[in-house]
Amino acid sequence: MQMSGAQMVCEALIIEGVQTVFGYPGGAIMNIYDEIYKQDSFEHILNRHEQASVHAADGYARATGKVGVAMVTSGPGFTNAITGLATAYMDSIPMVVISGQVPLSLIGTDGFQEVDAVGISRPCTKHNYLVSDLADLPRIMKEAFHIAKTGRAGPVLVDIPKDITAEFGNFIYPKDVNIPTYKPKYKGNERQIKKASEAIKKAKKPLLYIGGGVVLSNASELVRELADFGQIPTVETLMARGVMGAKNPLLLGMLGMHGNYASNMAMSETDLVISLGARFDDRVTGKLSEFAKYADVIHVDIDPANIGKLVNVDYPIVGDITLVVEKLIEQLKDDINPDNYKSWREVLNRYDNLHPQSYNDSDEVIKPQWAIERIGELVGEDAIITSDVGQHQMWAAQHYPFDRPRQWINSGGLGTMGFGFPAALGAKKGCPDKIVINITGDGSILMNVQELVTASEYKIPVINIILNNHFLGMVRQWQTFFYDKRYSETDLSYQPNFKALAESCGGIGYDVTTKEEFDEALKDAIEKDIVCFINVAVDRFENVLPMVPSGGALYNMLLDHKE
Repeated sequence: MQMSGAQMVCEALIIEGVQTVFGYPGGAIMNIYDEIYKQDSFEHILNRHEQASVHAADGYARATGKVGVAMVTSGPGFTNAITGLATAYMDSIPMVVISGQVPLSLIGTDGFQEVDAVGISRPCTKHNYLVSDLADLPRIMKEAFHIAKTGRAGPVLVDIPKDITAEFGNFIYPKDVNIPTYKPKYKGNERQIKKASEAIKKAKKPLLYIGGGVVLSNASELVRELADFGQIPTVETLMARGVMGAKNPLLLGMLGMHGNYASNMAMSETDLVISLGARFDDRVTGKLSEFAKYADVIHVDIDPANIGKLVNVDYPIVGDITLVVEKLIEQLKDDINPDNYKSWREVLNRYDNLHPQSYNDSDEVIKPQWAIERIGELVGEDAIITSDVGQHQMWAAQHYPFDRPRQWINSGGLGTMGFGFPAALGAKKGCPDKIVINITGDGSILMNVQELVTASEYKIPVINIILNNHFLGMVRQWQTFFYDKRYSETDLSYQPNFKALAESCGGIGYDVTTKEEFDEALKDAIEKDIVCFINVAVDRFENVLPMVPSGGALYNMLLDHKE
Protein backbone atom coordinates (compact mmCIF):
# COMPACT_ATOMS: atom_id res chain seq x y z
CA MET A 1 0.00 0.00 0.00
CA GLN A 2 1.37 3.41 -1.00
CA MET A 3 1.59 5.89 1.87
CA SER A 4 3.51 9.02 2.78
CA GLY A 5 5.94 8.82 5.67
CA ALA A 6 3.51 10.84 7.78
CA GLN A 7 0.72 8.39 7.02
CA MET A 8 3.02 5.51 7.90
CA VAL A 9 3.68 6.97 11.34
CA CYS A 10 -0.04 7.29 12.08
CA GLU A 11 -0.78 3.83 10.74
CA ALA A 12 1.99 2.33 12.88
CA LEU A 13 0.52 3.97 15.98
CA ILE A 14 -2.89 2.52 15.14
CA ILE A 15 -1.44 -0.98 14.62
CA GLU A 16 0.39 -0.73 17.96
CA GLY A 17 -2.91 0.03 19.67
CA VAL A 18 -2.03 3.56 20.72
CA GLN A 19 -5.09 5.40 22.05
CA THR A 20 -3.59 8.68 23.27
CA VAL A 21 -0.69 10.78 21.98
CA PHE A 22 0.65 13.84 23.78
CA GLY A 23 2.47 16.49 21.81
CA TYR A 24 3.14 19.93 20.38
CA PRO A 25 3.45 20.65 16.64
CA GLY A 26 6.01 22.65 14.71
CA GLY A 27 7.48 23.06 11.27
CA ALA A 28 9.51 19.87 10.98
CA ILE A 29 6.70 17.58 12.17
CA MET A 30 3.86 19.40 10.41
CA ASN A 31 3.23 16.65 7.85
CA ILE A 32 2.57 14.15 10.63
CA TYR A 33 0.21 16.57 12.35
CA ASP A 34 -1.66 17.03 9.08
CA GLU A 35 -2.32 13.29 9.05
CA ILE A 36 -3.35 13.36 12.72
CA TYR A 37 -5.97 15.93 11.73
CA LYS A 38 -7.43 13.49 9.18
CA GLN A 39 -7.72 10.41 11.43
CA ASP A 40 -9.93 9.53 14.38
CA SER A 41 -8.35 6.29 15.59
CA PHE A 42 -6.39 7.85 18.44
CA GLU A 43 -6.69 11.03 20.47
CA HIS A 44 -4.07 13.75 20.47
CA ILE A 45 -3.64 15.95 23.55
CA LEU A 46 -2.07 19.36 22.88
CA ASN A 47 0.08 20.16 25.88
CA ARG A 48 1.37 23.69 26.29
CA HIS A 49 5.05 22.71 26.54
CA GLU A 50 7.04 19.84 25.07
CA GLN A 51 8.47 18.82 28.43
CA ALA A 52 4.90 18.41 29.68
CA SER A 53 4.03 16.27 26.64
CA VAL A 54 6.76 13.78 27.47
CA HIS A 55 5.92 13.77 31.20
CA ALA A 56 2.26 13.17 30.33
CA ALA A 57 3.20 10.20 28.13
CA ASP A 58 5.38 9.01 31.01
CA GLY A 59 2.53 9.25 33.53
CA TYR A 60 0.25 7.42 31.12
CA ALA A 61 2.79 4.60 30.83
CA ARG A 62 3.36 4.31 34.58
CA ALA A 63 -0.36 4.21 35.35
CA THR A 64 -1.35 1.75 32.63
CA GLY A 65 1.75 -0.33 31.94
CA LYS A 66 1.39 0.53 28.23
CA VAL A 67 3.88 2.38 26.03
CA GLY A 68 3.43 6.14 26.29
CA VAL A 69 3.72 8.20 23.10
CA ALA A 70 4.72 11.83 22.63
CA MET A 71 5.45 13.99 19.56
CA VAL A 72 7.60 17.10 19.30
CA THR A 73 9.13 19.18 16.56
CA SER A 74 12.82 19.76 15.84
CA GLY A 75 15.28 22.14 17.52
CA PRO A 76 13.88 23.75 20.67
CA GLY A 77 10.85 21.48 20.54
CA PHE A 78 13.14 18.51 20.90
CA THR A 79 15.50 20.05 23.45
CA ASN A 80 12.47 20.90 25.61
CA ALA A 81 11.66 17.18 25.58
CA ILE A 82 15.06 16.07 26.86
CA THR A 83 14.16 16.43 30.56
CA GLY A 84 11.16 14.18 29.99
CA LEU A 85 13.28 11.59 28.20
CA ALA A 86 15.88 11.60 30.98
CA THR A 87 13.16 11.26 33.62
CA ALA A 88 11.69 8.20 31.90
CA TYR A 89 15.13 6.71 31.23
CA MET A 90 16.20 6.86 34.86
CA ASP A 91 13.00 5.11 35.97
CA SER A 92 12.84 2.57 33.10
CA ILE A 93 9.51 3.77 31.68
CA PRO A 94 8.36 2.41 28.27
CA MET A 95 7.86 5.30 25.90
CA VAL A 96 8.23 6.22 22.22
CA VAL A 97 8.96 9.86 21.38
CA ILE A 98 8.63 10.89 17.74
CA SER A 99 10.46 14.07 16.80
CA GLY A 100 10.50 16.03 13.59
CA GLN A 101 13.87 16.85 12.03
CA VAL A 102 14.99 19.23 9.31
CA PRO A 103 15.14 17.73 5.78
CA LEU A 104 18.00 15.34 5.10
CA SER A 105 19.70 17.88 2.82
CA LEU A 106 19.93 20.37 5.71
CA ILE A 107 21.27 18.01 8.37
CA GLY A 108 24.72 19.21 9.39
CA THR A 109 24.29 22.69 7.92
CA ASP A 110 23.10 24.44 11.10
CA GLY A 111 19.73 24.87 9.43
CA PHE A 112 16.84 26.63 11.09
CA GLN A 113 15.73 24.65 14.17
CA GLU A 114 18.30 21.92 13.60
CA VAL A 115 19.87 20.09 16.52
CA ASP A 116 21.54 16.68 16.65
CA ALA A 117 18.63 14.92 18.35
CA VAL A 118 20.24 11.49 18.16
CA GLY A 119 23.51 12.74 19.63
CA ILE A 120 21.87 14.78 22.38
CA SER A 121 19.52 11.99 23.41
CA ARG A 122 21.99 9.13 23.33
CA PRO A 123 22.73 9.24 27.10
CA CYS A 124 19.05 9.41 28.09
CA THR A 125 17.27 6.98 25.79
CA LYS A 126 17.29 3.20 25.68
CA HIS A 127 17.74 3.49 21.91
CA ASN A 128 17.29 6.13 19.23
CA TYR A 129 16.88 6.31 15.47
CA LEU A 130 17.38 8.88 12.73
CA VAL A 131 15.25 7.77 9.79
CA SER A 132 17.29 8.34 6.63
CA ASP A 133 15.32 6.13 4.24
CA LEU A 134 11.53 5.92 3.99
CA ALA A 135 11.75 2.16 3.37
CA ASP A 136 13.13 1.73 6.91
CA LEU A 137 10.34 3.67 8.65
CA PRO A 138 7.84 0.81 9.22
CA ARG A 139 10.56 -1.45 10.61
CA ILE A 140 11.90 1.32 12.84
CA MET A 141 8.45 2.06 14.28
CA LYS A 142 7.93 -1.64 15.02
CA GLU A 143 11.35 -1.92 16.64
CA ALA A 144 10.84 1.26 18.67
CA PHE A 145 7.75 -0.10 20.41
CA HIS A 146 9.37 -3.50 20.90
CA ILE A 147 12.53 -2.07 22.44
CA ALA A 148 10.61 0.37 24.65
CA LYS A 149 8.54 -2.33 26.37
CA THR A 150 10.82 -5.37 26.46
CA GLY A 151 13.75 -6.22 28.72
CA ARG A 152 14.50 -3.29 30.98
CA ALA A 153 11.94 -0.84 29.62
CA GLY A 154 12.85 2.68 28.58
CA PRO A 155 12.21 5.58 26.20
CA VAL A 156 13.02 5.24 22.50
CA LEU A 157 13.41 8.23 20.16
CA VAL A 158 12.43 8.15 16.48
CA ASP A 159 13.77 11.29 14.75
CA ILE A 160 12.20 11.76 11.30
CA PRO A 161 13.35 14.37 8.74
CA LYS A 162 10.54 16.41 7.21
CA ASP A 163 11.22 15.25 3.65
CA ILE A 164 10.89 11.62 4.77
CA THR A 165 7.42 12.36 6.13
CA ALA A 166 6.41 13.85 2.74
CA GLU A 167 7.85 11.05 0.58
CA PHE A 168 5.61 8.18 -0.64
CA GLY A 169 6.45 4.48 -0.59
CA ASN A 170 5.14 0.99 0.16
CA PHE A 171 3.91 0.46 3.70
CA ILE A 172 4.56 -3.07 4.89
CA TYR A 173 4.46 -3.26 8.68
CA PRO A 174 6.51 -6.18 10.02
CA LYS A 175 4.80 -8.80 12.15
CA ASP A 176 7.95 -9.70 14.03
CA VAL A 177 11.12 -8.01 15.22
CA ASN A 178 14.56 -9.43 14.54
CA ILE A 179 17.37 -7.50 16.21
CA PRO A 180 20.37 -9.87 16.51
CA THR A 181 22.14 -7.66 19.06
CA TYR A 182 19.09 -7.26 21.29
CA LYS A 183 17.93 -10.43 23.03
CA PRO A 184 16.71 -9.71 26.56
CA LYS A 185 17.03 -12.61 28.96
CA TYR A 186 13.83 -13.44 30.79
CA LYS A 187 14.35 -16.88 32.27
CA GLY A 188 16.75 -16.82 35.21
CA ASN A 189 19.55 -19.37 35.52
CA GLU A 190 18.05 -22.36 37.33
CA ARG A 191 21.28 -23.24 39.16
CA GLN A 192 21.52 -19.70 40.51
CA ILE A 193 17.86 -19.73 41.54
CA LYS A 194 18.45 -23.02 43.35
CA LYS A 195 21.45 -21.55 45.18
CA ALA A 196 19.42 -18.48 46.11
CA SER A 197 16.58 -20.61 47.50
CA GLU A 198 19.05 -22.59 49.63
CA ALA A 199 20.48 -19.32 50.96
CA ILE A 200 16.99 -18.16 51.93
CA LYS A 201 16.33 -21.41 53.79
CA LYS A 202 19.57 -21.09 55.76
CA ALA A 203 19.23 -17.39 56.58
CA LYS A 204 18.30 -16.26 60.08
CA LYS A 205 17.55 -12.64 59.24
CA PRO A 206 16.46 -12.41 55.58
CA LEU A 207 15.07 -9.18 54.14
CA LEU A 208 13.09 -8.70 50.93
CA TYR A 209 14.28 -5.51 49.24
CA ILE A 210 11.68 -4.54 46.62
CA GLY A 211 12.42 -2.09 43.81
CA GLY A 212 10.49 -0.52 40.96
CA GLY A 213 11.26 -3.47 38.70
CA VAL A 214 8.60 -5.45 40.57
CA VAL A 215 6.01 -2.88 39.48
CA LEU A 216 7.27 -2.79 35.90
CA SER A 217 7.18 -6.58 35.59
CA ASN A 218 3.69 -6.80 37.15
CA ALA A 219 5.08 -9.20 39.76
CA SER A 220 3.54 -7.66 42.88
CA GLU A 221 1.14 -10.47 43.72
CA LEU A 222 3.88 -13.07 43.38
CA VAL A 223 6.21 -11.06 45.60
CA ARG A 224 3.46 -10.74 48.22
CA GLU A 225 3.03 -14.51 48.04
CA LEU A 226 6.76 -15.10 48.49
CA ALA A 227 6.87 -12.81 51.51
CA ASP A 228 3.71 -14.27 53.01
CA PHE A 229 4.43 -17.98 53.06
CA GLY A 230 7.97 -17.36 54.21
CA GLN A 231 6.92 -14.58 56.63
CA ILE A 232 9.92 -12.60 55.40
CA PRO A 233 10.16 -8.93 56.50
CA THR A 234 10.06 -6.57 53.56
CA VAL A 235 11.16 -3.05 52.64
CA GLU A 236 10.19 -1.02 49.57
CA THR A 237 12.11 1.62 47.66
CA LEU A 238 10.52 4.92 46.68
CA MET A 239 9.62 3.41 43.29
CA ALA A 240 8.05 0.28 44.78
CA ARG A 241 5.50 1.86 47.12
CA GLY A 242 2.22 -0.06 46.89
CA VAL A 243 3.71 -3.44 45.99
CA MET A 244 3.08 -4.99 49.40
CA GLY A 245 0.07 -2.89 50.44
CA ALA A 246 0.14 -0.46 53.34
CA LYS A 247 -1.63 -2.77 55.80
CA ASN A 248 0.63 -5.77 55.18
CA PRO A 249 2.18 -6.73 58.56
CA LEU A 250 5.39 -7.87 56.83
CA LEU A 251 6.02 -4.43 55.33
CA LEU A 252 8.40 -2.37 57.44
CA GLY A 253 8.07 0.67 55.17
CA MET A 254 10.27 2.63 52.82
CA LEU A 255 14.03 2.27 52.85
CA GLY A 256 16.77 4.84 52.38
CA MET A 257 17.60 8.49 53.00
CA HIS A 258 14.05 9.20 54.20
CA GLY A 259 13.15 5.63 55.04
CA ASN A 260 11.77 4.76 58.45
CA TYR A 261 13.84 3.56 61.37
CA ALA A 262 12.84 -0.11 61.26
CA SER A 263 13.49 -0.40 57.51
CA ASN A 264 16.95 1.13 57.68
CA MET A 265 17.93 -0.88 60.76
CA ALA A 266 16.67 -4.05 59.09
CA MET A 267 18.96 -3.45 56.13
CA SER A 268 21.83 -2.69 58.49
CA GLU A 269 21.41 -5.96 60.44
CA THR A 270 20.11 -8.47 57.89
CA ASP A 271 22.17 -11.51 57.00
CA LEU A 272 20.57 -11.98 53.56
CA VAL A 273 19.35 -9.27 51.19
CA ILE A 274 16.84 -10.59 48.63
CA SER A 275 16.82 -7.77 46.09
CA LEU A 276 14.04 -7.90 43.50
CA GLY A 277 14.12 -5.29 40.73
CA ALA A 278 16.10 -2.70 42.68
CA ARG A 279 19.31 -1.02 41.55
CA PHE A 280 20.94 -0.10 44.89
CA ASP A 281 20.55 3.61 44.27
CA ASP A 282 22.72 5.92 46.42
CA ARG A 283 19.58 7.33 48.08
CA VAL A 284 18.88 3.79 49.30
CA THR A 285 22.33 2.56 50.23
CA GLY A 286 23.86 5.57 51.96
CA LYS A 287 27.51 4.84 52.76
CA LEU A 288 28.26 1.79 50.63
CA SER A 289 30.89 0.32 52.96
CA GLU A 290 28.28 0.19 55.73
CA PHE A 291 25.36 -0.98 53.61
CA ALA A 292 24.12 -4.44 54.62
CA LYS A 293 27.68 -5.26 55.61
CA TYR A 294 26.71 -8.45 57.47
CA ALA A 295 24.65 -9.84 54.59
CA ASP A 296 24.98 -11.99 51.54
CA VAL A 297 23.13 -10.54 48.57
CA ILE A 298 20.70 -12.11 46.12
CA HIS A 299 20.10 -9.71 43.24
CA VAL A 300 17.40 -10.40 40.65
CA ASP A 301 17.22 -7.93 37.76
CA ILE A 302 16.30 -7.95 34.07
CA ASP A 303 19.34 -5.78 33.30
CA PRO A 304 22.70 -7.52 33.77
CA ALA A 305 24.44 -4.13 33.89
CA ASN A 306 22.70 -3.39 37.19
CA ILE A 307 23.98 -6.48 38.97
CA GLY A 308 27.21 -5.91 40.87
CA LYS A 309 27.41 -2.29 39.73
CA LEU A 310 27.44 -0.85 43.24
CA VAL A 311 27.49 -3.73 45.73
CA ASN A 312 29.05 -7.16 45.70
CA VAL A 313 26.46 -9.79 44.81
CA ASP A 314 26.69 -13.39 45.99
CA TYR A 315 23.76 -14.76 44.01
CA PRO A 316 23.29 -12.86 40.72
CA ILE A 317 20.17 -13.78 38.73
CA VAL A 318 19.47 -12.10 35.41
CA GLY A 319 15.85 -12.45 34.41
CA ASP A 320 12.29 -11.22 34.61
CA ILE A 321 11.10 -10.81 38.21
CA THR A 322 7.86 -12.67 37.53
CA LEU A 323 9.55 -15.76 36.10
CA VAL A 324 12.31 -15.84 38.71
CA VAL A 325 9.98 -15.40 41.69
CA GLU A 326 7.70 -18.14 40.33
CA LYS A 327 10.71 -20.49 40.40
CA LEU A 328 11.75 -19.35 43.88
CA ILE A 329 8.24 -20.04 45.17
CA GLU A 330 8.31 -23.53 43.65
CA GLN A 331 11.55 -24.33 45.42
CA LEU A 332 10.73 -22.72 48.75
CA LYS A 333 7.03 -23.24 49.35
CA ASP A 334 7.15 -26.74 50.80
CA ASP A 335 10.49 -26.40 52.59
CA ILE A 336 10.66 -22.98 54.19
CA ASN A 337 9.73 -22.65 57.85
CA PRO A 338 8.32 -19.23 58.77
CA ASP A 339 9.21 -19.86 62.44
CA ASN A 340 12.88 -19.63 61.46
CA TYR A 341 12.50 -15.86 61.25
CA LYS A 342 10.23 -15.29 64.23
CA SER A 343 12.91 -13.78 66.49
CA TRP A 344 14.07 -11.56 63.59
CA ARG A 345 10.55 -10.25 63.09
CA GLU A 346 10.28 -9.55 66.82
CA VAL A 347 13.48 -7.49 66.75
CA LEU A 348 12.18 -5.43 63.84
CA ASN A 349 8.82 -4.92 65.54
CA ARG A 350 10.66 -3.50 68.54
CA TYR A 351 12.54 -1.12 66.26
CA ASP A 352 9.23 -0.02 64.74
CA ASN A 353 7.72 0.57 68.16
CA LEU A 354 10.82 2.45 69.32
CA HIS A 355 10.76 4.93 66.42
CA PRO A 356 7.52 4.64 64.40
CA GLN A 357 6.92 6.75 61.32
CA SER A 358 5.43 9.76 63.11
CA TYR A 359 5.20 13.52 63.32
CA ASN A 360 4.06 16.14 65.82
CA ASP A 361 0.55 17.10 64.79
CA SER A 362 -0.91 20.51 65.55
CA ASP A 363 -4.32 22.14 65.86
CA GLU A 364 -2.86 25.56 65.07
CA VAL A 365 -1.25 24.89 61.69
CA ILE A 366 -1.72 22.17 59.08
CA LYS A 367 1.11 19.68 59.08
CA PRO A 368 1.87 18.37 55.60
CA GLN A 369 1.96 14.79 56.88
CA TRP A 370 -1.56 15.20 58.24
CA ALA A 371 -2.80 16.46 54.87
CA ILE A 372 -1.36 13.43 53.08
CA GLU A 373 -2.79 10.99 55.61
CA ARG A 374 -6.15 12.74 55.31
CA ILE A 375 -6.14 12.33 51.52
CA GLY A 376 -5.62 8.62 52.10
CA GLU A 377 -8.52 8.50 54.56
CA LEU A 378 -10.87 10.30 52.16
CA VAL A 379 -9.99 8.62 48.85
CA GLY A 380 -7.60 5.72 49.64
CA GLU A 381 -7.71 2.95 47.06
CA ASP A 382 -9.81 5.02 44.66
CA ALA A 383 -6.92 7.39 43.88
CA ILE A 384 -3.77 7.49 41.82
CA ILE A 385 -1.22 9.77 43.46
CA THR A 386 1.38 11.63 41.46
CA SER A 387 3.94 13.98 42.93
CA ASP A 388 6.55 16.50 42.05
CA VAL A 389 9.93 16.45 43.77
CA GLY A 390 10.88 17.69 47.21
CA GLN A 391 9.62 17.42 50.75
CA HIS A 392 6.04 16.80 49.64
CA GLN A 393 7.24 13.81 47.59
CA MET A 394 8.93 12.22 50.60
CA TRP A 395 6.00 12.91 52.91
CA ALA A 396 3.66 11.32 50.38
CA ALA A 397 5.91 8.25 50.09
CA GLN A 398 6.09 7.98 53.88
CA HIS A 399 2.49 8.66 54.87
CA TYR A 400 0.09 7.77 52.05
CA PRO A 401 -1.50 4.29 52.45
CA PHE A 402 -0.56 2.88 49.05
CA ASP A 403 -2.49 -0.34 48.48
CA ARG A 404 -1.47 -1.42 45.00
CA PRO A 405 1.26 -1.03 42.39
CA ARG A 406 0.92 1.80 39.84
CA GLN A 407 -0.95 3.85 42.42
CA TRP A 408 2.14 5.98 43.12
CA ILE A 409 3.72 7.91 40.24
CA ASN A 410 6.78 10.07 40.82
CA SER A 411 10.19 10.91 39.39
CA GLY A 412 12.64 8.81 41.38
CA GLY A 413 15.97 8.59 39.60
CA LEU A 414 16.17 12.06 38.05
CA GLY A 415 14.11 13.90 40.66
CA THR A 416 12.32 16.19 38.20
CA MET A 417 10.45 19.18 39.59
CA GLY A 418 7.49 19.92 37.33
CA PHE A 419 6.83 16.22 36.64
CA GLY A 420 3.73 15.73 38.77
CA PHE A 421 1.06 17.83 37.03
CA PRO A 422 1.59 16.64 33.44
CA ALA A 423 2.15 13.07 34.68
CA ALA A 424 -1.21 13.32 36.44
CA LEU A 425 -2.83 14.33 33.15
CA GLY A 426 -1.36 11.25 31.49
CA ALA A 427 -2.43 9.01 34.36
CA LYS A 428 -5.99 10.34 34.23
CA LYS A 429 -6.20 9.78 30.46
CA GLY A 430 -4.98 6.22 30.97
CA CYS A 431 -7.19 5.51 34.00
CA PRO A 432 -10.27 7.74 33.65
CA ASP A 433 -12.20 5.86 36.36
CA LYS A 434 -9.66 6.79 39.06
CA ILE A 435 -9.39 10.00 41.07
CA VAL A 436 -5.98 11.45 40.20
CA ILE A 437 -4.33 13.73 42.75
CA ASN A 438 -1.02 15.49 42.25
CA ILE A 439 0.70 16.25 45.55
CA THR A 440 3.01 19.16 44.86
CA GLY A 441 4.83 22.09 46.38
CA ASP A 442 4.74 25.82 45.74
CA GLY A 443 8.08 25.54 43.93
CA SER A 444 7.34 22.54 41.73
CA ILE A 445 3.83 23.47 40.60
CA LEU A 446 5.03 26.61 38.78
CA MET A 447 7.40 24.62 36.57
CA ASN A 448 4.62 23.27 34.36
CA VAL A 449 1.76 25.48 35.49
CA GLN A 450 0.74 26.09 31.86
CA GLU A 451 -0.85 22.63 31.88
CA LEU A 452 -3.84 24.19 33.62
CA VAL A 453 -4.91 25.22 30.12
CA THR A 454 -4.43 21.68 28.78
CA ALA A 455 -6.44 20.20 31.64
CA SER A 456 -9.25 22.70 31.15
CA GLU A 457 -9.44 22.35 27.37
CA TYR A 458 -9.58 18.55 27.44
CA LYS A 459 -11.63 18.37 30.66
CA ILE A 460 -9.05 16.32 32.54
CA PRO A 461 -10.11 16.72 36.21
CA VAL A 462 -6.78 16.46 37.99
CA ILE A 463 -6.66 17.67 41.60
CA ASN A 464 -3.43 19.51 42.52
CA ILE A 465 -2.81 19.78 46.25
CA ILE A 466 -0.14 22.41 46.83
CA LEU A 467 1.55 21.93 50.21
CA ASN A 468 2.59 25.56 50.42
CA ASN A 469 5.37 26.40 52.87
CA HIS A 470 6.67 29.41 50.90
CA PHE A 471 10.02 27.68 50.51
CA LEU A 472 11.95 25.41 48.23
CA GLY A 473 11.39 23.06 51.11
CA MET A 474 13.92 20.29 50.67
CA VAL A 475 16.76 22.68 49.86
CA ARG A 476 15.73 24.81 52.86
CA GLN A 477 15.84 21.66 55.03
CA TRP A 478 19.43 20.94 53.97
CA GLN A 479 20.32 24.57 54.60
CA THR A 480 18.87 24.19 58.10
CA PHE A 481 20.84 21.06 58.94
CA PHE A 482 24.09 21.58 57.07
CA TYR A 483 24.44 25.30 56.19
CA ASP A 484 23.74 26.97 59.54
CA LYS A 485 20.30 28.19 58.37
CA ARG A 486 21.67 30.33 55.55
CA TYR A 487 18.55 30.25 53.38
CA SER A 488 20.17 31.24 50.12
CA GLU A 489 17.58 31.71 47.36
CA THR A 490 15.03 29.30 48.82
CA ASP A 491 12.45 31.75 50.20
CA LEU A 492 9.36 31.72 47.97
CA SER A 493 7.31 34.25 49.92
CA TYR A 494 6.50 36.16 46.73
CA GLN A 495 3.85 33.99 45.09
CA PRO A 496 0.97 34.16 42.64
CA ASN A 497 -2.61 33.92 43.82
CA PHE A 498 -2.94 30.19 43.17
CA LYS A 499 -6.72 30.24 43.52
CA ALA A 500 -7.09 33.02 40.96
CA LEU A 501 -4.49 31.41 38.70
CA ALA A 502 -6.49 28.18 38.52
CA GLU A 503 -9.72 30.07 37.87
CA SER A 504 -8.13 32.22 35.15
CA CYS A 505 -7.34 29.06 33.19
CA GLY A 506 -10.79 27.52 33.51
CA GLY A 507 -10.30 25.50 36.67
CA ILE A 508 -11.24 26.08 40.29
CA GLY A 509 -9.13 27.13 43.25
CA TYR A 510 -9.25 26.84 47.01
CA ASP A 511 -7.24 28.52 49.75
CA VAL A 512 -6.99 26.30 52.81
CA THR A 513 -5.68 27.23 56.26
CA THR A 514 -7.55 24.80 58.57
CA LYS A 515 -8.22 21.07 58.65
CA GLU A 516 -11.93 21.68 58.22
CA GLU A 517 -11.31 23.78 55.11
CA PHE A 518 -9.04 21.03 53.75
CA ASP A 519 -11.78 18.41 54.03
CA GLU A 520 -14.35 20.71 52.46
CA ALA A 521 -12.06 21.65 49.57
CA LEU A 522 -11.06 18.09 48.71
CA LYS A 523 -14.62 16.78 48.84
CA ASP A 524 -15.85 19.70 46.73
CA ALA A 525 -13.06 19.23 44.18
CA ILE A 526 -13.91 15.55 43.77
CA GLU A 527 -17.58 16.40 43.33
CA LYS A 528 -17.01 19.24 40.82
CA ASP A 529 -14.71 17.01 38.73
CA ILE A 530 -12.67 19.71 36.98
CA VAL A 531 -9.01 20.65 37.25
CA CYS A 532 -8.23 22.48 40.45
CA PHE A 533 -5.59 23.89 42.78
CA ILE A 534 -6.01 23.35 46.52
CA ASN A 535 -3.52 25.77 48.03
CA VAL A 536 -2.78 24.49 51.55
CA ALA A 537 -0.88 26.69 54.01
CA VAL A 538 1.38 24.29 55.93
CA ASP A 539 4.00 24.60 58.65
CA ARG A 540 6.87 26.50 56.98
CA PHE A 541 9.70 24.82 58.85
CA GLU A 542 8.50 21.21 59.02
CA ASN A 543 11.26 18.74 58.10
CA VAL A 544 11.16 15.34 56.45
CA LEU A 545 12.37 12.84 59.02
CA PRO A 546 13.97 10.40 59.47
CA MET A 547 16.87 11.60 57.36
CA VAL A 548 20.20 9.97 56.60
CA PRO A 549 22.76 12.70 55.87
CA SER A 550 24.29 12.42 52.40
CA GLY A 551 27.03 9.79 52.41
CA GLY A 552 26.10 8.58 55.89
CA ALA A 553 25.30 5.04 56.98
CA LEU A 554 21.65 3.98 57.06
CA TYR A 555 21.77 3.36 60.79
CA ASN A 556 22.85 6.97 61.48
CA MET A 557 19.49 8.70 61.07
CA LEU A 558 18.36 12.14 62.15
CA LEU A 559 15.17 11.41 64.07
CA ASP A 560 14.33 14.53 66.07
CA HIS A 561 11.37 16.57 64.78
CA LYS A 562 12.41 19.69 66.69
CA GLU A 563 13.93 22.57 64.68
